[in-house]
Amino acid sequence: MGTSGESSTGHSSSLQRSSELTRFRLAPNPGPMSLDGTNSYVIGAPGSPYVAVVDPGPDDENHLAALASAGVVDVVLITHRHADHTEASARFHQITGAPVRAALPEHCHGGEPLQDGEVLTAGGVEIRVVGTPGHTSDSLCFHLPHDGPTGSVLTGDTILGRGTTVLDYPDGRLGDYLASLDRLEELGPATLLPAHGPVLPALDEKCREYRDHREQRLDQIRTALKNLGQDASIPAVTDAVYPDVAPSVRWAAETSVAAQLDYLRS
Repeated sequence: MGTSGESSTGHSSSLQRSSELTRFRLAPNPGPMSLDGTNSYVIGAPGSPYVAVVDPGPDDENHLAALASAGVVDVVLITHRHADHTEASARFHQITGAPVRAALPEHCHGGEPLQDGEVLTAGGVEIRVVGTPGHTSDSLCFHLPHDGPTGSVLTGDTILGRGTTVLDYPDGRLGDYLASLDRLEELGPATLLPAHGPVLPALDEKCREYRDHREQRLDQIRTALKNLGQDASIPAVTDAVYPDVAPSVRWAAETSVAAQLDYLRS
């Protein structure tokens, strides 16, 4: 991935090319859960003065100025409700005047909630809304079917560029998540544009890898319950399945265990 080469404003040069129809800027919010930071994406057809922005991210003025300078923003799309994706939504709406659209009304500003299966054109690009609950109940992905030979999918936190996704239980559920992986796999070997981590090829392959990982974890949970008893507590199961987890992400491990226990027990 190289820089876009657009430097007339002093901001656009910080956007990196991620696919034929997208660029991204890494937000300055690294952390244990956000990895290097949140990838804010700009969607736009070559030669179009208009762009769409996905996940403006944290409320950082330099970051927002760089996104706003990428073109005339005609819509802002949100993958899900977490603050590292939505914190700057209201401010970015003020800066650009563009409607902000998300699955949940409380994260919309001047725009209507997005609907699963909706098809819109923004930045001169066809964008298909794909409902993918699991990480959160409101998680969406955005499919760009004409982005290169295999298309691309902006996956938010449903699939990451590195590591695996935490299910924000009880809002996020494992059954929903597995169904969402099935749905994304049907989109084939599209370029995977994650909200955290590097761009990856072959979305369908990554979906299978994620599903295998979940099945392995479920097997570990079953073994732990066999050894500890079916009514074992979340902390006890977490100790058995994630013995080396860092204290900073212990809560995430316990949340994942809770989601998996709910799935198995229901």
